[in-house]
Amino acid sequence: MMKTLHSNIDNTLLPPAYESLQLNHCKTVSCKNFGSKDEHHYVMQRTNPNRPTLICRECGAFPPVINNHDVVAEVTRLKVAQSSGLPACCNPDCDNLGLPVLTHRHLYHAFGYSGDRQRYRCKCCQTTFVDRWSGFNGKHLVQQKLLAMLFTGYSVRDICRRLSMNPKSFYDQLSHIASRCRRQLSMFDARLFKHAQTLSLATDMKPLQPTSDNGVLWIATGEATSGYIVGQHVNYHQSDVLNPSKSHDPYKNDTRFMAAPAPKLVEVPSSHPQGILARVDAMYREVLDRTNMEDPLSNIARFNYPSKGCLIRPQYTVYAHYLHLSQMLEYNESLAIFMPQETLLRSACVSVFIDRIKNKTINPLYVVEDKGWQRGQVAGRVDIVLMGWWRDRWAFTRHGEINKGISHLGGNKGDEAKWLELASHRSISEYQTRFHDQFSQLVNEPRRKLRPAGLLPLLDIYRAWHNLCRQDRSGLTPAQQVGLTPAPLTLEQLLN
Repeated sequence: MMKTLHSNIDNTLLPPAYESLQLNHCKTVSCKNFGSKDEHHYVMQRTNPNRPTLICRECGAFPPVINNHDVVAEVTRLKVAQSSGLPACCNPDCDNLGLPVLTHRHLYHAFGYSGDRQRYRCKCCQTTFVDRWSGFNGKHLVQQKLLAMLFTGYSVRDICRRLSMNPKSFYDQLSHIASRCRRQLSMFDARLFKHAQTLSLATDMKPLQPTSDNGVLWIATGEATSGYIVGQHVNYHQSDVLNPSKSHDPYKNDTRFMAAPAPKLVEVPSSHPQGILARVDAMYREVLDRTNMEDPLSNIARFNYPSKGCLIRPQYTVYAHYLHLSQMLEYNESLAIFMPQETLLRSACVSVFIDRIKNKTINPLYVVEDKGWQRGQVAGRVDIVLMGWWRDRWAFTRHGEINKGISHLGGNKGDEAKWLELASHRSISEYQTRFHDQFSQLVNEPRRKLRPAGLLPLLDIYRAWHNLCRQDRSGLTPAQQVGLTPAPLTLEQLLN
């Protein structure tokens, strides 16, 4: 007896929309059904319950199906995590959730004091909360020493011994520092999004712990030229979840929480493809081989599932990441997003920004380049090649033996030379690589591969230090390059 794909009572084709959000549709920009939510335009693939896909009647594209409710729930989780420790409404049912007082004062009332700390009340839901960091930071000297030793390669044990604290106190201080860093960054982020009407962003996604095989992916997006990081998230929930799902059923809520998968036999490629065309083609083949094209973890062979907390299916975190960004980009008039060749990034970006793609106010691009390609290098002769099952239109150029290629995911033509010169996600890739190099001792610690929660405060701290304190060869921080600060911040300024 054939197993049905889903068990919803109405037996509808598409998972129900949530708060008018429907992310299941044809994602081929050139197709007349692009973005259509009419169920008559699609056929549901029901033969493989582990691979639910829509099939477009017009172009034959087969995008995987996703639960709209879980994407919105994941956005809420990301907002709560990003505003943790900040003076902001924490009611998950409130419209002001995650909007800090520092940048949205019109949404709150000052509501007295709790000791020497300011208390606020939300105008929408009447929830009260306290600004934990409104007073003087009496521990800033200890925290400066802790950060200085952490950034210079000392182990946690050595830091605890030198500062006469136990490991619990160390991680408590790290969490306090992370909250202060999020507080500082919230003001600068709001200023950037509010005043930058034309913005070029870049995205990259890598494993949080490259040698751990624990399934925790780290997606980061920042300003493409300066590398100012505007958002970063991981598909990991610190608390345990009851009954996470082993299979992905997009017609059931909470399917985003992922149980430990069974071991798989995956054929390992014998050699790495040489040349940029071969690499692009190999990536298309790899995506088609996945059980779920939008889930990079679906074909992973070895899986060290975290011993504490719960993994979230990557597609929900990535869709929520872009949805969260789109909510902050309401003042932006022209947007470009550069990304590596990853179908998950493409699908999430196209689905979330579908209205902007139709209005041609966004330029999403795949970017692939060889090592040694110079930033801002003017394109030479441009060759156009249609690649992959989707026949994506790629533009390639070469300087000597160094190649670069781009593919405009919005379907625009004629500006290939311009985008070959400007498009790059290198600043974000280098940011993530520096984090791994800077804290390699912590990231690659054998016992930590099953307990990644200890790295999450470090991500917030590193993002703040990178944006506001780290100077490049010209002596400028990313915040200075985008015009947010006149000078670098010191560690003391960061912590006070």
